[in-house]
Amino acid sequence: MKIKILIPVYNDWQSLSKVIEKINILLIDSKFEISVIIVNDASNHDRLHEDKEYENIQSIKLINMKINQGHARCIATGLKYIYEKEDFDYIIPMDGDGEDRPEEIKEFLNKVGESNDKAIIGQRIKRSENLIFKICYQLHKLITLTFTGKSIKFGNFTCLPKSTVEKLINEKATWNSFSGSLTKVEENLISIPSTRGLRYFGPSKMSFYNLIKHSLSIISVFRKTFLIRSALFIIVYILFIKSNASVVTALPLVFLLIAVYAISNLALRENMDEFDKALSNIKDIEKIK
Repeated sequence: MKIKILIPVYNDWQSLSKVIEKINILLIDSKFEISVIIVNDASNHDRLHEDKEYENIQSIKLINMKINQGHARCIATGLKYIYEKEDFDYIIPMDGDGEDRPEEIKEFLNKVGESNDKAIIGQRIKRSENLIFKICYQLHKLITLTFTGKSIKFGNFTCLPKSTVEKLINEKATWNSFSGSLTKVEENLISIPSTRGLRYFGPSKMSFYNLIKHSLSIISVFRKTFLIRSALFIIVYILFIKSNASVVTALPLVFLLIAVYAISNLALRENMDEFDKALSNIKDIEKIK
C-alpha cells in the first residue's frame, strides 16, 4: 500500500529534517510503502544539503514553487500533484515543524484497515500552546460551531484515501481552507486522538492574527449558513437590546459586521481557475532520494 506524506515548508528546513528522520525510524508494517513529498513555498533560505540515509523511506521529492502562496495552497497544490502524477493509496498531509507528531503516523496506518476507504482525521485532544492561546482556540471552535453548525477539531494532519483526494481537488474551497473543505466534501470522518506537539526549532508561527484568519477561512467555506445565522443573530440581538441600546451594547454587532466583511473577502480566495493551474507554479522538482 503506497502512502505519500505531504509536507509544506517555508524556510523551516531544520525542523523538516528532524521530521523526516523521525518518519524514517518509525517501525511501520512492511505492507506500507512510505514516500515523502515536500512542497517548498518559495523559501528565501536555502535547504542544507545533508548526506543522510533514509532506508525506510521509499522516495523523497522536493517540489519548489515559483512564488509564495501560503500553507493551505501548498497543501492543495501537493494534493493535486500527487493525484495527477503519483501512484498512491493514501496521502497524509502534515506540518513539517514537529507540531504534527510523526509517531502518530503509525496510528493513522493502524486505522486504515478498518476505515472502509474513509478519511481519517487527527482529532486534537491536547494542545501545547500557552493558556491564552488555548482559550482563544476554544473560542474559535465555539464560534465556528455556532455560525456554521460544524464542529471542526482537526487541522492538516489527516490520512486521505484516493477517493477523498479526488473530491478535494475538485472543490474550490480546498484552495482556501483544507479542514473546511474536507468537512464540506466528507460527512463521515473517522478519527484518531492527536496531541499537538512542540515545534522542534523556533517559535510557533500560529500567531493570534493567523488564528483569526484560520478561523474566518474555515467559516468562509460555509458562508451561506454563516450569513443566515448572522442575520438571525442580528435580529434577535437588536430586539434584546432595543430598550438599552448604547455604544457598548452595539459592539457585538460591529464585530459581527467586520467578520462578515472579512469572510466575504476570504471567500474570494476560492478560485477554481487558479487551483486548476496550480501545477504551473512549480519551478522544479528535486529528487532527494
